[in-house]
Amino acid sequence: MIKRLMPMLALLTATNVWSDDLDKTTEGQLPLNDLRTFTKVYSHIRSAYVEEITDQELLEYAIKGMLSELDPHSTYLDANSFDDLQVNTTGEFGGLGIEVGMENGFVKVISPIDDTPASRAGIEAGDLIIRLDEKPVKGMSLNEAVDNMRGPIGSDIVVTLVREGIDQPFDITLTRDTIKVRSVRSRIIEPGYGYLRIAQFQLKTGEDVAAEIKRLQSKGPELKGLVLDLRNNPGGILQASVEVADLFLDEGLVVYTEGRIDNADLSYSATPGDMTNGLPVVVLINDGSASASEIVAGALQDHSRAIIMGTDSFGKGSVQTVIPISEDRAIKLTTALYFTPKGRSIQAQGISPDINIERAEVTAISSKIRVTEADLEGHLGNANGGEESGSKDREEKNADRKSLISTDNQLFEAVSLLKGLHIFSKGSSPSPASSTTLAASESDNS
Repeated sequence: MIKRLMPMLALLTATNVWSDDLDKTTEGQLPLNDLRTFTKVYSHIRSAYVEEITDQELLEYAIKGMLSELDPHSTYLDANSFDDLQVNTTGEFGGLGIEVGMENGFVKVISPIDDTPASRAGIEAGDLIIRLDEKPVKGMSLNEAVDNMRGPIGSDIVVTLVREGIDQPFDITLTRDTIKVRSVRSRIIEPGYGYLRIAQFQLKTGEDVAAEIKRLQSKGPELKGLVLDLRNNPGGILQASVEVADLFLDEGLVVYTEGRIDNADLSYSATPGDMTNGLPVVVLINDGSASASEIVAGALQDHSRAIIMGTDSFGKGSVQTVIPISEDRAIKLTTALYFTPKGRSIQAQGISPDINIERAEVTAISSKIRVTEADLEGHLGNANGGEESGSKDREEKNADRKSLISTDNQLFEAVSLLKGLHIFSKGSSPSPASSTTLAASESDNS
């Protein structure tokens, strides 16, 4: 058995030195006694396990085991997983549309991806998946669970969830589909106020955001404020997050990384030119905002360029490097931690919003039928020549506002804050960037 394993062990040690002195191991040496233990376990499994298993399978399991014990994000990528990873960066893949991780042996939903079977079925960030088609998830690796969730397009899978606030596990049936992630979309919420949503950071997200900002700027009237929605954005490519933050910054550090190897210590800075010319910005985050989302939110917060609103983010502050080990296999290894411009580590901490607002169901209270001067027959006209407006007109003007309150209270509060910033800037005549900075400072002190 030792002879059979020697080629593999030689690869593992590379330039390391073997040592027979088990009590004097030094850096770069592999302890021979521990390697003997490994080969004994290997031999027992190979000869005595209830089902016959090949050397190739056992060695692959050993690699998977080493990586899975490091942290939730380091993993072994077989041919299928490696292909999936490469496809994910382009924004199209097959599955249910859920960004997942492991927690206490169960699959935890980091966030559902917009416009996918998962989001349409109501799966939420923080849900725990405990069974897949009656198969217990406990004991599965993350890759195995993901493999079970994927399958032929149009086929169904029953997902059993545990959700905080609900006493019993419950089932949701999902139909697998081709997941085409639209990374960026935008719209005008109210005249003068834009909404920009980033669902995931992909290769071209920076370009897409720039294009959407131009599109918003081309619609009249002139923009007075912008909401950047990063809620339930699981992250993605680090460089894309840097490009997005750079669009809102004139200069300064965006993010830096630190690790054990030389090329893990990197820093990324903004290039001159704020595409929005200091437009007031509110960034929405929640516990589904992770990784690249936190880079953007942290950079804009540290530079007092935007007000961060919502709830604490997920707290994934680590960088994974994909290292190919063959033509169709690789390992995804955590090689560094990233830090915000002011040196904050987000790992297991997250970004705390300047203004904390929980997502809630809000119902606007309809006022009783009321009569104002404008409704009275024969009332005098407005001396300033303003247009008169009756109750019916006012109700029509408030319809969209009431709808936004009930469907997305966090977005409603963000737009309200932008309106306040605009009114303040008109009254005291500071630049939009100055008013944003002041408001951020005030919220820090509260």
